[in-house]
Amino acid sequence: MAKPENLVLMAIIGGPHGIRGEVRAKPYGDEPLKLGSYGPLVDDKGRTFKVLAVRPAKNVVVMRLEGVSTREAAEALNGVSLFIDRAQLPDDLLDEDEFFQADLVGLAVHDAEGSDYGKVLAVHNFGAGDILEIAQPGKASVMIPFSDAAVPEVDMDARTVLVEPIAAGLIDVDDEEVSGGDEGSDGDESR
Repeated sequence: MAKPENLVLMAIIGGPHGIRGEVRAKPYGDEPLKLGSYGPLVDDKGRTFKVLAVRPAKNVVVMRLEGVSTREAAEALNGVSLFIDRAQLPDDLLDEDEFFQADLVGLAVHDAEGSDYGKVLAVHNFGAGDILEIAQPGKASVMIPFSDAAVPEVDMDARTVLVEPIAAGLIDVDDEEVSGGDEGSDGDESR
């Protein structure tokens, strides 16, 4: 099977569950028990996985995948990201103001004054929240928090991301501006 090009991350396999080939996985999306209902999932190497069963287990799901019937086979899948081709997802899956993380890749990034900060290169989550990686023209990429303070607006129609550059850490602020700029103060005041 050819590797789909417009991938949406659905789950990341953690490790085995039991001895019969089941795997624990961190699901993405609002309805994790529907992981098997969208069709086969693929990994980044183009391998296809058919989900035979899904059940909840604390903050993860336990999945049974076709062709994975031993603990050793399940262990070999630890860390594998599972995707689905965007075309396989129903059109009414998202509300009007919702989007998939994959939809953010390629969007132009600018601030309210119109300054260009590049394009969204990737969306990451290292455990403390989502982070946007921004490819800046002629510079190394930077990572900014994907929070309401740093990214107040995403406009999918205009294909833009509005950033607040100070909250996003894209510009440096002098200490005087942050502290109120007490002129004449040398910082050695005694109380």
